[in-house]
Amino acid sequence: MEYGASAAVAKWAEDGVEVAYLLLTHGEHGIAGGDPQQVRETRSQEQRRACDIVGAGELEMLDFTDGLLEHTLELRQAIAAKIREFRPTVVLTQDWSVIVPWGVNQADHRVAGLAAVDAARDAGNEFLYPEAGPRHQTNTLLVHGAASPNVAVEVEQRHVDKGAASLDAHEAYFAALPDHPSGDEIVGQAAKDGGEALGVPLAIVFASFPL
Repeated sequence: MEYGASAAVAKWAEDGVEVAYLLLTHGEHGIAGGDPQQVRETRSQEQRRACDIVGAGELEMLDFTDGLLEHTLELRQAIAAKIREFRPTVVLTQDWSVIVPWGVNQADHRVAGLAAVDAARDAGNEFLYPEAGPRHQTNTLLVHGAASPNVAVEVEQRHVDKGAASLDAHEAYFAALPDHPSGDEIVGQAAKDGGEALGVPLAIVFASFPL
């Protein structure tokens, strides 16, 4: 979320939209040489700070193993259950393609994106996972990082600044990646590129699909 989409979250939260984040792992295997339990705790804390900066309220992190996500019925059910619990009008996920605009997509990211698509539909089918609560059909799927976006959220510089700060909140993660660009560079460029596509100064783009 922090790689651009969180700037749109800052805009939505400012407008009174309730936003919740669902992460499938705690990122415990994301820092080379780190103790997984300590990394899990640190990254969870940093994610909470990242959410607070942009105004995302609820944050839940599931206990699937970082780096080893598989597209299983168990994963789909877990996501669908949370969709039925929160009952969103929009589900936002990331592109699940192998090749994405910035290079080769990471394995967990591909699985998470595709599982979110399937779970958003599963949640609306009362015959699937009845033990997970009453069905709920989300209206719209938004995909961040898609090669062919078709909608955009116009944002202001203050939203971009919050999005950049939310990315920079992952301090321990980026301390292990000294050559990683800053939040200003990544989120700022994403917003400028989106603005050019929309014909406005700044925007965050998504691919939108009706569900």
